[in-house]
Amino acid sequence: MSTPLLPVYFELSWSILSTTGATNVMLGFLIVGITTFSQITAVPIVSSAAGAIANGLCYYAFYDETYSLKSKATASVFGDIFWMIQEVGLSFYSYVLLRRILKDLGWKIFSSLFWIMVLSIISIRIMIAVSRAKFILRGNTNLQSTVNNLHIGYFVLIASLECISSFFLLKTFAEVKSTSLRAALKGGLFKYLMRSTEVRLATLALVGTICIISETE
Repeated sequence: MSTPLLPVYFELSWSILSTTGATNVMLGFLIVGITTFSQITAVPIVSSAAGAIANGLCYYAFYDETYSLKSKATASVFGDIFWMIQEVGLSFYSYVLLRRILKDLGWKIFSSLFWIMVLSIISIRIMIAVSRAKFILRGNTNLQSTVNNLHIGYFVLIASLECISSFFLLKTFAEVKSTSLRAALKGGLFKYLMRSTEVRLATLALVGTICIISETE
């Protein structure tokens, strides 16, 4: 019986996503060179780098049969860690912005909700990583079903986190636009920020719906 050929890495979707992430990292450093390094510019760089690594590890964990099951399970665990950094990391863009513009009670409420959601997301991702590693080592199909169900809760929490961040961003931008004389003179800026936040939230709703549907099938 002939040995089945391994799929070529650059013929799979993982390579496209990984290359896109690596390209975004280079573009991020290009922007840093033009402007300056800050927490806001660091967020997309770190997130893109994590996404590039995670996609590469997925190939070794699920496609390359030349490695032992233990090595494949290890690659899967690290892939889940980097996926979490990539997916949750984008939410820190809003966190950095709101840390500068929210004050007193508003900041305390947002910060508390934000970190509760982040810790919940991390907890679920740990369970996903453990279940997926056990699935690779044992080949138990029931564990794969568990992973799919955990992903549903995982994506719902990420969507909820983005909704919370978007709510505080839109609320703050609207208040500043309507009350600040300076904002009134430059209302186009806040109008742009509000629209960009709304587009981001709408896009997230579409992507989140697709992810949940894909995990339930």
